Amino acid sequence: MENQFGLSEDQLAIQEMAQRFTADAITPNAAEWDEHKTFPRDTIKQAAELGFGSIYVSEESGGIGLGRLDAALIMEAMAYGCPSTSAFISIHNMSAWMIDTYGSQDVKDRYLPDLITMDRIASYCLTEPSSGSDAAALRTKAVDKGDHWEVSGSKQFISGGGENEVYVTMVRTGDDGPKGISCVVIEKDMPGVSFGAQEKKLGWNSQPTAALNLDNVKVPKANLVGSDGQGFAIAMAGLDGGRLNIGACSLGGAQRALDEAIAYTKDRKQFGKAIADFQNTQFTLAEMAAELEAARALLYLAAVKVTNGAADKTRFAAMAKMIATETGSKVVDRALQLFGGYGYLKEYPIEKLLRDLRVHSILEGTNQIMRMIVGRDLVR
Repeated sequence: MENQFGLSEDQLAIQEMAQRFTADAITPNAAEWDEHKTFPRDTIKQAAELGFGSIYVSEESGGIGLGRLDAALIMEAMAYGCPSTSAFISIHNMSAWMIDTYGSQDVKDRYLPDLITMDRIASYCLTEPSSGSDAAALRTKAVDKGDHWEVSGSKQFISGGGENEVYVTMVRTGDDGPKGISCVVIEKDMPGVSFGAQEKKLGWNSQPTAALNLDNVKVPKANLVGSDGQGFAIAMAGLDGGRLNIGACSLGGAQRALDEAIAYTKDRKQFGKAIADFQNTQFTLAEMAAELEAARALLYLAAVKVTNGAADKTRFAAMAKMIATETGSKVVDRALQLFGGYGYLKEYPIEKLLRDLRVHSILEGTNQIMRMIVGRDLVR
């Protein structure tokens, strides 16, 4: 941020570029993607042509090397058209960043070129059927076989599962607890890799979601990201940025809902005048706008802290994610109320936004876990 009250010229240009791309390529197609559960791979690849597949991959590695605030601006802009598609691109960026930041030069050389262009797309694999919030209890086991590991286990709720080619996966290479976890890159076509059925979801229908199943998969030792036992720390570092982006996706979706509600209430007439002319409507819109701006200010501040490596970056990322996702859902819910019965119809975008944003309070760490992170940091 140029100062604490505004964006720099470069950031405004990045925001405008993302908004133009969204208006042209995402917004007109979002309802159809949702209805038909279409994975818009061609559109996602177009986003990569703008650099949106490597937002915070370093320039030395071929990325565009932007900060977390820049990434949040891009995710917020794309979520205005489709939160599901924007969030999918965010997850890919988080995975690519982990490879760039912690991977050896060999790992970077083998994976980043195709990830940057999104000719290959990456998934982040941490959650398991029996370990969601308690991520350090994961059971996916990597048995040391000398020059490779044999990996067995299952990962749940994997965005891109079955479609993506690269899976940045947390596995247990050592004892129980976080220090026994390592991070490895697993490829879709490795023998022993399979996927569950595509999940039938409330929202997020433009992206595939399935379990990743691993049955004695031979993963070369060269596919280690970071050092042995560093995987949990890498996963948590990735989540700082992921939480910001999911919060940004909630802001983008909620801003769309607010704008749609303003337009609708100005056009819709009841009792002889536009709904927007009633004081009660204006109060509701005012509260929606104010709460959205407050959440945005906190998220932008947290993004700067994460970029700068501030000591309290994790606490601020957790607070921002919690407030942005909860505010986003409340704003969309009130927008639907202003639409009345029409807001419940698929003819209008509000019900899709409501469905897409609901999961944001759960993923990247539930908002209950966000409260734990913040509370523990305050009293330590």
